[in-house]
Amino acid sequence: MRRVVVTGMGMVNALGLNKEDAFSAIVKGKCGVKEITSFDTTGFPVRIAAEITNFDPASVMNLKDVKKAGRFIQLALLAAKEAVFESQILQEGKCPQEWAERMGISSASGIGGLGNIEANSIYCFDKGPRKVNPFFITSALVNMIGGFVSIEYGFKGPNLSSVTACAAGTHAIIEAYKTIVLEGADRMLVVGAESTICPVGIGGFASIRALSNRNDEPLKASRPFDKERNGFVMGEGAGALVLEEYESAKSRGAPICVELVGYGESGDACHITAPAPEGEGAYRAMKQALHMASKVGAKVGYVNAHGTSTGYNDLYETIALKNVFGGKENVPPVSSTKGQIGHCLGAAGAIEAVISIMAMQEGILPPTINQETPDPQCDLDYIPNEARQAKLEAVMSNSFGFGGTNGVVIFKAL
Repeated sequence: MRRVVVTGMGMVNALGLNKEDAFSAIVKGKCGVKEITSFDTTGFPVRIAAEITNFDPASVMNLKDVKKAGRFIQLALLAAKEAVFESQILQEGKCPQEWAERMGISSASGIGGLGNIEANSIYCFDKGPRKVNPFFITSALVNMIGGFVSIEYGFKGPNLSSVTACAAGTHAIIEAYKTIVLEGADRMLVVGAESTICPVGIGGFASIRALSNRNDEPLKASRPFDKERNGFVMGEGAGALVLEEYESAKSRGAPICVELVGYGESGDACHITAPAPEGEGAYRAMKQALHMASKVGAKVGYVNAHGTSTGYNDLYETIALKNVFGGKENVPPVSSTKGQIGHCLGAAGAIEAVISIMAMQEGILPPTINQETPDPQCDLDYIPNEARQAKLEAVMSNSFGFGGTNGVVIFKAL
């Protein structure tokens, strides 16, 4: 069977516009949660988010084209740019013609251009259909991540999209892996992006009581696995990874990072928002991934948890981890970086895969911040508050989404 490796990565979130800056801030325990500045939050029960405030769309596209692409697409272009340049697959800014038809894209977003949908809906109802932006539809569709990126770099291979809520980024990685293994492409760029910090996004998630309302303590609002957790904090950002068939990467002297050696997928068939009791669906996805990784002897030394800072998710993920590793004492160190960068929904899996791989490369485990009040039911080693040095052989990243959709990936050092 074909082996699949990672040859380039990119990341943007509230703590940095590139992977080095963002990861450095994460391991230092910094937090990007603050009061929302992109709209007036007066009257909103939630007024905080992990917002990116220093991004210039002109860094990735001509300003005259900005209205054609939703903010999530713009962030995707930034992360993609970093990943493809690191992978050294471009010549004069484009994919070489001899590779183009074997280079594809697997993109992901949970909702896509929600802010554009909101704005144009208002225009339509208040001012009439003629006031709707002619670029509205193409600025909001999830698959336009792949559309814009493929046009930018000339990638003519499979162009896929995953729209599986908060598991979308991880599922996009898995779909790219499958495409390469089944010889549908030799290289796939994975890009997960999300930007839903807008009135209807914050209002909608607040209405189902999914968000933390610690407006007076934004830096301590998201607290995964802590007893006082009361909801997640919305984040925005993008993550990108270039996946490549191993022999192809080796023959061209590509900068190989890690190998993808395991994945798992499952459905809860339980509830539209709550996870299955005791994390039964998450357990099955992790079990599949660990079984696959065991075939190459990969031993997971760190888990980047889904860890949303919500009551049921953190409890059930803890239970599932204990079950899949055969008891509390066998579970490797676990952390959730959502306390620092918020929950980036459909981009979370891609961003957290990059974080997990960088943890292995740098030999440092990201902390779970805001661990102040221990929860007796969440009793694993969550790397509380401070990063920790560690030599890692393999890492696992978990993503679970509304509707009961689960994805897990495992990466191994070469």
